[in-house]
Amino acid sequence: MQVIDRIATWRKALEAERVAGRSVGLVPTMGALHAGHVALIGRAASECDVVGVTVFVNPLQFGAGEDLAAYPRNLARDEALAEAQGAAYLFAPSVQEMYPRPVATSVAVPALSARWEGEGRPGHFEGVATVVTKLLSQAGPCRAYFGEKDYQQLCVVRRLVGDLDLPVEVVGCATVRDRDGLALSSRNAYLTPDERRVAPLLHRALDAGAAALRAGAGPGEARAAMHAILGGEPAFTVQYAEPVDPDTLEPLAAALPIGGTARLLVAARLGRTRLIDNMGVTR
Repeated sequence: MQVIDRIATWRKALEAERVAGRSVGLVPTMGALHAGHVALIGRAASECDVVGVTVFVNPLQFGAGEDLAAYPRNLARDEALAEAQGAAYLFAPSVQEMYPRPVATSVAVPALSARWEGEGRPGHFEGVATVVTKLLSQAGPCRAYFGEKDYQQLCVVRRLVGDLDLPVEVVGCATVRDRDGLALSSRNAYLTPDERRVAPLLHRALDAGAAALRAGAGPGEARAAMHAILGGEPAFTVQYAEPVDPDTLEPLAAALPIGGTARLLVAARLGRTRLIDNMGVTR
C-alpha cells in the first residue's frame, strides 16, 4: 500500500488508476480505524478495482471545547488495517497541506444541518461539508463510502454531491455494532468500564422507538418510548431522541402509514463522551 501526504501526488495516483481503466473506491475517515471502518474498506474493495482511504482529523468540524486535541490518532495502526482490507492507497495529509492559508471558502447545506447535530455543534457541518467537498474534489470520479452511523452527515454529503454535480457516487453502508448493540465509534474509547456497560441503552432506546412506530404510534409516543429507556439511567444526559423524515430530517409529523419510513435519531452524553446513533424504520 502506498501512503501519500501530498494532494498533487494523491490526485496523480488516482487519475493514473482511472486512465488504466480501473474504478476507484474512496473511504474518507478521521483515522482511529475500527471494525466499522474496516467494513467500509472491505465493501469498497469488493465493488471497486482500487481503494483509497483518507485519514485526516479535520479541525474545521471541531468547535471550541471539543475533543480535537484528544481525538485518537494512530496512523501506523490505520495503515495496517487499511492494507489488510485491500486498500491500495492511504492519503494522510497534514493540516498545513489541506489548509495552506486561512479558509475563506466554506460549503454549507443548511436545510439538512440546522437541526440535531448542527444545533448543538454550531459550525460542525460547515466544517464537514467543506472538507468532504475538498476530499472528493481531490480524489476525482469515484464511489465514496460512508457509514450510516453518522446519518445526518451522510444526508449532508449526498445533498452536496448532488447540488455541486460532483462526479461521485455516494454509498451508504449499514452501521456496524458490538454484540450488545452499541454502534462502533472512535469515541467509544473514551468510555470508562462502567459507562461502557450502560452505553448499549442507546440502542435499546432506538429499538423501543422503532417498535412504537411499527405498531402505529405517533411520533410523540415514539419519542416518549426512547426517553423512557434513557431516562432510567442517570448517567445519560439526553440531547435529542427524535423520529424524523429520512430525507429531510424534519421531525415526523404523524404516525407512519403502512409502508412508510422514518429515521430515529438520538444523541446523549455519557460522562465526558458524546454518543450518537440512529435507526431506520419501515412500518
